[in-house]
Amino acid sequence: KKKDVADLVNKVRKYMVIQKPYLDRELTIYDLSSQLKISRHTLSEVINEHMGKNFYNLVNEYRVREVKERMKDNEYKHLTILAIAYDSGFNSKSSFNTIFKEKTGQTPSEYLAELNARDS
Repeated sequence: KKKDVADLVNKVRKYMVIQKPYLDRELTIYDLSSQLKISRHTLSEVINEHMGKNFYNLVNEYRVREVKERMKDNEYKHLTILAIAYDSGFNSKSSFNTIFKEKTGQTPSEYLAELNARDS
């Protein structure tokens, strides 16, 4: 049972990293459960009880990570922070700003300014 749970947690993590389903702004737990071929109930339990967060927290963590990666990548330098946020799966400026600050302790522009200062 414990091994099964660990396998499911790994399956979710791996899928998030490789397939990046969170890039879809409309992603729901139903979508993710059918993509992973895990029942919605099981997926919900794995995320809540074994990953210690809810579906939206999980998805937003990956979205923030994506934004941070893209901010570092020269390929995205020509885009605004908001364009990067939308491309990373966020669908509103206010939720993006709130969630980004919650997860990093900085606003997106503070984070980017610090990145740029480090690079110069």
